Amino acid sequence: MGTSAAPDPHDFLGLDAGLTDDERDIRDAVRDFARAELLPNVADWYESGALPARDLAKGFGRLGVLGMHLTGYGCAGTSAVAYGIACRELEAVDSGLRSFVSVQGSLAMFAIHRWGSEGQKREWLPRLASGEALGCFGLTESDAGSDPGSMRTRARRDGSDWVLDGAKMWITNGTVADVAVVWARTEEGIRGFLVPTDTPGFTANEVKRKLSLRASLTAELVLDGVRLPADAAFPEVRGLRGPLSCLNEARFGIVFGAVGAARACYEAALEYTLSREQFGRPLAAFQLSQRKLADLVVEVNRAGLVALHLGRLKDAGRLHHNQVSFGKLANVRSALDVARTARTLLGANGISLEYPVMRHVTNLETVLTYEGTEEMHALSVGQAVTGLPAFR
Repeated sequence: MGTSAAPDPHDFLGLDAGLTDDERDIRDAVRDFARAELLPNVADWYESGALPARDLAKGFGRLGVLGMHLTGYGCAGTSAVAYGIACRELEAVDSGLRSFVSVQGSLAMFAIHRWGSEGQKREWLPRLASGEALGCFGLTESDAGSDPGSMRTRARRDGSDWVLDGAKMWITNGTVADVAVVWARTEEGIRGFLVPTDTPGFTANEVKRKLSLRASLTAELVLDGVRLPADAAFPEVRGLRGPLSCLNEARFGIVFGAVGAARACYEAALEYTLSREQFGRPLAAFQLSQRKLADLVVEVNRAGLVALHLGRLKDAGRLHHNQVSFGKLANVRSALDVARTARTLLGANGISLEYPVMRHVTNLETVLTYEGTEEMHALSVGQAVTGLPAFR
């Protein structure tokens, strides 16, 4: 029997050995871009609460990650696993940067790709894929978060036009978007609309004083008598299945993205404890430190296994939305536990922006809540195993 190689501390279970050549190429391209273009700047973006959105969009467009899992209209048509790996490498830098790509590709672009007319697809998807244009996704409202069916935004017919009134909250990229996908109540049920952001009556107000996802632009959208032509509406979809299908795509990216955030915190803790000495020994030489590091390795790799398995199911056309809820619930919770424990290993330095850990901690508190709260995903899994809905 041959001797097996020792585990790689950065990929303990050798998960990336199970990637295809194309998936590894995408991993390397996104990782190189993230480390060269994003990582040196992200602490400053986070501290200032600002983001060079247009420049980032063009860089992401050249990299090919915007809507990369969609086909046609300038999109790359990659596997679901490849898209997940890209999300992992981006969130290893910052959740806000992965969110930038997720909102563009899995919310705005997916909505148009899945539910839009041929004209809507041709008008918007190539520009969104290249980063020439930016999109946002308006579903959540101040009083309609986990219960989107209670939204108050309304669209009424006026002749052949539609007129929209209402407000959306916590909208990523809302202040820089060229087009907003807005979901509104109509006499026919909930419908989706493409709203060019230069339409009279549309305003986007920046949400300030955030303590999390600061390297991300967040807005309140206000629609005051926004008049749109008849062809601004998605032609066929009615009800919540439209927006929920988009959210499921974004949640899938989070399943992988959380692994990247957890990995970054673990690697920072490993490097720090190997180099920092106390009582004449590296911190990593103490039993309590090694127990914590072992726990981090287990959680990072367990989350990686969940993500890769769900990605393979998605590529096989066998991924159920309850399984996405399982992944989002399990992996974000694991990532937050990893980040908090890693912070303790860095001691006081753990709260400094010189290290990535506290930034990931605060970001993951938001990731735990958005795209479905921890509680809602727990109820989704609970309903799947009992057959009994407990949402109301």
